[in-house]
Amino acid sequence: MAGTVAVIGRPNVGKSSLFNRLTGTKDAIVDDMPGVTRDRLYGEVAHEGRSFYVIDTGGIYGEDTEFTDGIRAHVEEAVRECDAVIFVVDGREGITGSDEEIAGFIRRAGNKPVVVAVNKLDDPKHDDLANDAYALGFENVIPVSAVHKRGLYELLDAVNGILPPDDEYDEYDDYDDADEIRLVIAGKPNVGKSSLLNKITNSERSLVSPIAGTTRDPVDTRTVIDGQAFRIVDTAGIRRRAKFDGDLEYYSFVRTLGAVDRSDVALLLMDAREPCTDQDKKIAAHVVRKGKGLVIVVNKWDLVSGGSKADEIMKKIRDDMPFVSYAPVIFASALNGRGVAKILQAAITATANRKKHIPTNVLNRLMRDVLAFDRLPSDRKGRSLKVYYCSQAEGEPPTFIFFVNNPELVNGGFENHVKNKIRELEDFTGTPVRTFWRGKEKE
Repeated sequence: MAGTVAVIGRPNVGKSSLFNRLTGTKDAIVDDMPGVTRDRLYGEVAHEGRSFYVIDTGGIYGEDTEFTDGIRAHVEEAVRECDAVIFVVDGREGITGSDEEIAGFIRRAGNKPVVVAVNKLDDPKHDDLANDAYALGFENVIPVSAVHKRGLYELLDAVNGILPPDDEYDEYDDYDDADEIRLVIAGKPNVGKSSLLNKITNSERSLVSPIAGTTRDPVDTRTVIDGQAFRIVDTAGIRRRAKFDGDLEYYSFVRTLGAVDRSDVALLLMDAREPCTDQDKKIAAHVVRKGKGLVIVVNKWDLVSGGSKADEIMKKIRDDMPFVSYAPVIFASALNGRGVAKILQAAITATANRKKHIPTNVLNRLMRDVLAFDRLPSDRKGRSLKVYYCSQAEGEPPTFIFFVNNPELVNGGFENHVKNKIRELEDFTGTPVRTFWRGKEKE
């Protein structure tokens, strides 16, 4: 499970610009007006074989405004809940009283490991200005320029150095069971995740309540069912960011992403009365991005009226979420246990399919099918795609590398056609299939 790093600092020191550079996105709004960021954004950062979630926070005001109390509460919660802090200061302005105040409550909020990013030092000749930041009392001080991408590698090195080891995020790392299947139970609040966990394990491992958001932290349970070992994680419900009730729910959301990251298969629970919500789609998209197995569970089937039929819900799922058409759909009731055995069997199948490897002779047949495509993609200059050969890479999920004359000629329609052909050759139910296109001259 990935660690979390909070980016904090007073207004207009460049926190959002730094967040965008680290995550390679433009998710954070950047503006010269102090206080633009009032909520929190998260993104994933990978560096030197490690990954962690970084969280952009609102600036802490030196003077009272209508947002002061709320922003200060957000940031204080960020410091308490994160694993490490990137404390951003303005190197051109120097250390201010507000910076010293922030340093004080970082220490009061749990003395988390800190890297001070002295921002806006666009030229190396100004790096000596970063020395003033040592007065804040933190050992790690890195001169950076978010605008000019200076010092980011050194900053990430420093963050990796202060984050706890990866195995500290997993309370069951003492187990070394190669046959163990890691399941994550994910879904929007109050969809029955904790009830499903309790039904699977025949226990009261998770608190069950009709109040949405009862589960705050992921809960790990290790169990053996019919000889198969499972590690099951019940997660907090994911809501749209605008509907977060408080700081704890926000951090529960981030931890849910981490729980998905360390799973083999995700059980995406939907409410039979309201399937395919925006939250459902976002969870499924994250599972696909991470290459995890997926089983869609339509829960609370016992509450659906007679007028709603399984085929209608199935059609809605396939129409609204075509990007996970490979995922099995199980109609279940965590309350009475209906369909629970099918859920576990589907998870076992998805796990096995993620490990499948297509033999070379079968891949050669795939090549014939691909080359027999009615019209290979081409561009406006008349250049057509040529596919020389393909190979399956090691690892999970199943990943296929195609060597072609020009990867830019591959369009979405052709790529989907190839993936469908791969699925015709082998049963990959429950797992995504990845394809990569690399340029290579024909030998």
